[in-house]
Amino acid sequence: MSPDAPTATPTATPVDRIHVSRYTRGVIGPSLEMLGPVRNGGRITTGTPPGCWGPMITPIFEGGHEVTQPVAVEGADVGDAVALKILRCDVTSDATSSGVMEFVDGRYLGDPFVAKLCSACGTPSPASHVEGIGDEAIRCDVCGAEVNAFRFSNGYVVVLDRANHVSLTVDRAAARRIAAMPGAHALLPENSEQHSILSLARADMAGVAAHMQPFLGNIGTLPSTDIPDSHNAGDFGAYLVGAPHRFSLTQAQLDQHKTDGHMDTNSVRAGAILICPVKVPGAGVYMGDMHAQQGNGEIAGHATDVAGQVELEVEVVKDLALDGPILLQRPDDLPPMARPMSAAQRAHVQALAARYGQREIERNGPITFIGSGTTLNAATQNGLDRAAKVTGLPYDEILNRATIAGSIEISRLPGVVRVTFLCPMAVLDRMGIGHLVRRQYGLEDAPAQQA
Repeated sequence: MSPDAPTATPTATPVDRIHVSRYTRGVIGPSLEMLGPVRNGGRITTGTPPGCWGPMITPIFEGGHEVTQPVAVEGADVGDAVALKILRCDVTSDATSSGVMEFVDGRYLGDPFVAKLCSACGTPSPASHVEGIGDEAIRCDVCGAEVNAFRFSNGYVVVLDRANHVSLTVDRAAARRIAAMPGAHALLPENSEQHSILSLARADMAGVAAHMQPFLGNIGTLPSTDIPDSHNAGDFGAYLVGAPHRFSLTQAQLDQHKTDGHMDTNSVRAGAILICPVKVPGAGVYMGDMHAQQGNGEIAGHATDVAGQVELEVEVVKDLALDGPILLQRPDDLPPMARPMSAAQRAHVQALAARYGQREIERNGPITFIGSGTTLNAATQNGLDRAAKVTGLPYDEILNRATIAGSIEISRLPGVVRVTFLCPMAVLDRMGIGHLVRRQYGLEDAPAQQA
C-alpha cells in the first residue's frame, strides 16, 4: 500500500461487510495493516486493479500485482483455514493489453518484477510517469529517462464485450487510439497507482476473437513474512531464494511462509470456494489479478489482466492446518472423472455392487488440492503430498483416487497444478469441510450406501 495512504486498524467489533478501496504496491505480509475484522460469515467487496503488466511497467511496485489491502477475519487463528466463497467476479475494464515478455538489461537488480531501477540515474524503484505512446512511454520522475524494465516480444491489445462475454484483439491503429486515452478503457479503480499497459499500444495479433470467463489469479491469505505478491507460490517464489534484494529467502523459509495465493487457476471464479491457510492472526484476506480469460497453463506467461468487481463470503474452518489452498470447484469446472454421479448412475452402481456381493458403496465428494513448485512435476508432487497429509489417506491411495476418480490439471507453467479426486465424506467431515462440499455439489447428507 502507498506509504502515505490512510490505513485502518482492525476494529474491536466485527462487521458484517467491508468494502476495500486501497491497494498494495506489490508487497504482501504481516507488516501490512488490516481492515476489519469482518464477521465470520460476513462479506468482503472490492474493485480490483489489473495484475501483471500494469504493475510490471510501474517501477515503484515491488511485486508483479496490485492486490487489495488485507482484511482480518473474526476468529481466524494461525493453524485454522478460511473458506472464501466467491459470489461475484465481474470485469469492469473495456480493454487491456498483454503478451509474452522480455526483460531490459540494466533496469533491475536480480528480478525485474521486484527490484527495478533507472539505468540512467541509478534510482531504485523510482516514481515515474507516462509520456506519449509506445515502448518508451514510461519515464523516470528523477531524470526523465525511459525506465520500463519490460518489453513485449509478442503482444496484443484486446477489447472486451462484457455483456456478451466475448473479446477481440485489434490492429495497431485501434491500439493507438485506445492508448491516447488509456484511463477511459482500462477503468482502473480510483486509488490504483499503476500505469495502464494500454499506453504501450503493442498490436502483433489483430482480429482474434475469444470467449470471456473471468477469474481471480491471485487470491488468498497473507504469508507469514513480507514477500512480493506475485511470488506467493512455489514457482515464482523460487526467484526469491538467494535473491540479491531485500526479499531474499532460503528455500525452507519460502516453504514455511508462502500461502500459494498466486495460482492463476482459471476455475477460481464466481461459484467456487477457495479454502486458504491461516499463517498470520486474522488471516489477512486479499485478492487481485483478475483475468478476463485464460486456458489451462497460462502458457504465454501473462493473460488478459483487467480491473474488476469482487464479492466474497468468508467462513472460518477451525483447526484445519493447511500449507496451501484447497479448491471446491464449480460443478461444471470439475474434471469429468471427479464429478459426482447422477441418481441414475448411482442406481447402476448399486446394481453392479449387488451383482458382485459388494455391500458398501463409499459416500464421497470432490476436492482439489493446489500444488506448486519449480516445475510441473514438483508441483504435482507437492499437491499429492498436501492431499495425503491433510486427508490422512495413504499416499498411494491418493494416487489411485486421482487416477480413476480424479485428475491432475495444469493451472500455470512452470509450476502450479490442481490435484482433484473423490474423497470419502467421513474424511471431509473430519477435516471440517464436509458441509461445504455437500452444499457445493448438492450431495445427500446420508451414511454410506448399502447395496
